Amino acid sequence: MIAIANSKPSRTSEGGVPPASRVPVILVAAVASLLTACAVWLTWREGWTLYYGDAESHLNIARRVIDSRTPGYQQLGTAWLPLLHVLLLPLVRNDVLWQTGLAGAIPPAICFVLGVTFFFAAVRRIFASGLAGAVAAALCALNPNALYLASIPMTEAVFFASLAALLYFTVRFRETQSLGSTAGAGIAAFAGTLTRYDAWFLIPFVALYFLFATRQRRFKTAFVFGAMAAVGPLLWLAYNAWVFDNILEFYSGPASAKAIQRGLPYPGFGDWKTALIYFGWAARACAGAPLFFVGAAGVLAALWKRALWPLLMLALPGAFYVWSLHSSGTPIFLPNLWPHGYYNTRYGLAVLPLAAFCCAAIVAIVPRATHSAPAQILAGLAVIAIATSPWLLNPHPAAWITWKESQHNSVARRAWTHKAADFLRARYHPGDGIFTSFGDYTGVLREAGIPLRATLTGDNGLAWQSATLRPDLCLWEQWALVQGGDPVQTAINRARRRGPNYELVRQIIVKGAPVIEIYERRSAPSNLSLPSHDDSISQSPRREE
Repeated sequence: MIAIANSKPSRTSEGGVPPASRVPVILVAAVASLLTACAVWLTWREGWTLYYGDAESHLNIARRVIDSRTPGYQQLGTAWLPLLHVLLLPLVRNDVLWQTGLAGAIPPAICFVLGVTFFFAAVRRIFASGLAGAVAAALCALNPNALYLASIPMTEAVFFASLAALLYFTVRFRETQSLGSTAGAGIAAFAGTLTRYDAWFLIPFVALYFLFATRQRRFKTAFVFGAMAAVGPLLWLAYNAWVFDNILEFYSGPASAKAIQRGLPYPGFGDWKTALIYFGWAARACAGAPLFFVGAAGVLAALWKRALWPLLMLALPGAFYVWSLHSSGTPIFLPNLWPHGYYNTRYGLAVLPLAAFCCAAIVAIVPRATHSAPAQILAGLAVIAIATSPWLLNPHPAAWITWKESQHNSVARRAWTHKAADFLRARYHPGDGIFTSFGDYTGVLREAGIPLRATLTGDNGLAWQSATLRPDLCLWEQWALVQGGDPVQTAINRARRRGPNYELVRQIIVKGAPVIEIYERRSAPSNLSLPSHDDSISQSPRREE
């Protein structure tokens, strides 16, 4: 990326870079594509693609839209915004891509390349410097935490693409005052609002930017942007109202972060100072300490260059997460802070574009000569070397906190998933039904190569309700995959009193995980079945530890 930055593009009347300078943009896109492809390959080769439980869920939510007893848009669920799942739909149709997880890796990787490219183009315009743009792009593209999340089915890379595009089109609008830039910003914001809730927070600030940056027809321009951007949240509210009869199901429903965290205190809740400290440490861990501190110093350089809007816009996602820690039941756990764990550390990546931009500002203030810019090139190389030094000095993935979180929190889940998949793969026959809950259990089916339409889960509406309330009449599944105390276990216990009879055939015990049990049906449901004299299992199940 540095090689292409030495060229000094001609300036527009307002200090920008003309859109005709496409060669550097193409080269940045090519380099970013190569880096991201290598990350996808490494992640897939090492088996890391679905370490995150959320990555497994994102992949399987997309799959169940087309592979379910009740397929359709209602299978998009709630809490998580739907754009990533929609992007995965063309690929999860392929059984091999679904089972290997590659279906979930390709769209985020493409989005990451788009994000790096838009970010380069935006920073180049802001500082009228291809070198500054290349430095900013390199600091994002060479960050292993960002690359890892770009190579698995997670939303961070998709949001980065929308954020970078939004920055580019807002900066371009200030120079061109064109309707195309307004529309581009509106589309970018729309995509962002269907990816992460951070983008909802951005809408009023960007609308105000258009209001003050427009030289003519201020209110019309701001309204056009706001109307386009607001379509995303309005669609999501309408979807929640239509499918769940609760317009705020994503915020307060049983699958929401607020419901999951209800009653569980965590550092930062109701405490602004602690929330800022925890988010700051997450940002430092994700960006790397050198980039974090150099970027903090670079704020002064950005202010010197009067890049006020980019500074504000890129700081907003971080402010959103501090607010979320304080008020929305969204904890961050870090190994160096109490309670010394790993949870939501990836939220710290929200600061990476800001830190990269501020480092680019440092490069931009270095004077350049008439025919060459050796001082700027040396400054750019120095900034990149300093920022990437933690990963160069310690290249092991354990140093990447996003990877470490996914690995640390998935050890037990991966162990029981593999054991349960091996058991079912050897005994499942096409046409057998599986009674279970959607979630972590779905990884068992994916790994075993069992289609999701073979399962009966809580997402299947009336069929699920009938089976759980009257298993003696409506439960016909051959297998049941349960965790002690879940609704499936309750239904199985109820069924054994009047039929059908399910026999425990495998019990999987893994340290640090709930006991997983697999049942097989031995008799058909019948409301005429005689009550069993006792509820004991007639044959000892095979037990694995």
